[in-house]
Amino acid sequence: MSRDDEIINELKGIRKLLEPKPAPPAFPPPKGMWNEFKAFLDQYKVLGVAIGVIIGLYIGNVIQALVKDIIMPVIGLAVPGMSDLASLKINVGNQVFGVGDFTVAVITFIIVAFVIFLIAKMATKASFNR
Repeated sequence: MSRDDEIINELKGIRKLLEPKPAPPAFPPPKGMWNEFKAFLDQYKVLGVAIGVIIGLYIGNVIQALVKDIIMPVIGLAVPGMSDLASLKINVGNQVFGVGDFTVAVITFIIVAFVIFLIAKMATKASFNR
């Protein structure tokens, strides 16, 4: 066998090794309602989302109580003649606008958004420092 034939045979062997292999067969879909439900929970990370929603709900309640019971009375002390900002009403002609509740809701939203921003910032910083 000549040197050229050896090189050609070697190149054929390399080509055969480099040919793409067929993908392994996909796992069959789970059978049965319970197995499908478990696959759904795993695929969409439903448990983590549920935990996040529940924690978010209770953090929102804590912050709302902070605004209502601590921050609003301080604002009420700072504004003379007003004991409760939530009861603030503005009379325009025959109409009464209850702007106090809206103001409390806006202040609560701003504080909740700021706390969520801080939590997200700390979580991002913690995940990059590993």
